[in-house]
Amino acid sequence: MTDVHFAALVPELSCSNFQTSLTFYKDKLGFKIIYGRSENGFACIALGHAQIMLEQSNGFWSTGELHKPYGRGINFQILVENVESLYEYVINQGVPVFAHLETSWYRIDQIEHGQSEFLVQDPDGYLLRFSEHLGERPVV
Repeated sequence: MTDVHFAALVPELSCSNFQTSLTFYKDKLGFKIIYGRSENGFACIALGHAQIMLEQSNGFWSTGELHKPYGRGINFQILVENVESLYEYVINQGVPVFAHLETSWYRIDQIEHGQSEFLVQDPDGYLLRFSEHLGERPVV
């Protein structure tokens, strides 16, 4: 068995159509399957060090009735090595972009932390924010 490091936080997303979601994450975004039980509508997938579990909606974890878009009020930041390359790949795959690639600086005390980022929605409406850390700079 391959030695797998599990992230400290791994969201499990309910899917209205597991196969559609799995195909989207693999083919359109470049995620790889870590392990799964496709016959049961479940997979743990990864992109770099980021991990997500996908599960066919079955009511087991439900706290209420699901209505699309799922995940309202949340977006998942996924750190990547080369966000510009991923952005170009996603565009070339024909994925609609929710927020186009831009650079943002976030102030923490007297330091700004930069990142380039873009957002897409998965087939169920979950927002995915792909980001690359650009470093720090002093506040001017």
